[in-house]
Amino acid sequence: MDRPAFDYHIDIPGTTIFDGRQAMKGYALNKMCYSFNNKANRDAFVADEEGYMAQYGLNDQQKAAIRARDVLGLIEAGGNIYYLAKFAGIFKLGVQDVGGLQTGMSADEFRAFLKSQA
Repeated sequence: MDRPAFDYHIDIPGTTIFDGRQAMKGYALNKMCYSFNNKANRDAFVADEEGYMAQYGLNDQQKAAIRARDVLGLIEAGGNIYYLAKFAGIFKLGVQDVGGLQTGMSADEFRAFLKSQA
């Protein structure tokens, strides 16, 4: 039985889909963010962000988004939200803060939205 070819490219306007292409694009960024599981690494990043980014080989787009604390830009640059949560946590941003950014809501509006869906 022939199966139809699956289109791995999904286009949802205004949304960056984390697929294989994004995973490859964001490998260095996600590897760096994974390192933030260790407090000593978080401290090293805070002490010397530029040196820490260089250590992981981030590209210019990723570095610019890190400098701007632009979580949505990091997603566009290949960041996986689960790894980016480690980065956001350094700056006391929770997943709900990031969810608000992704939806154009404040963190409080996003929390209220989540509660309304229960």
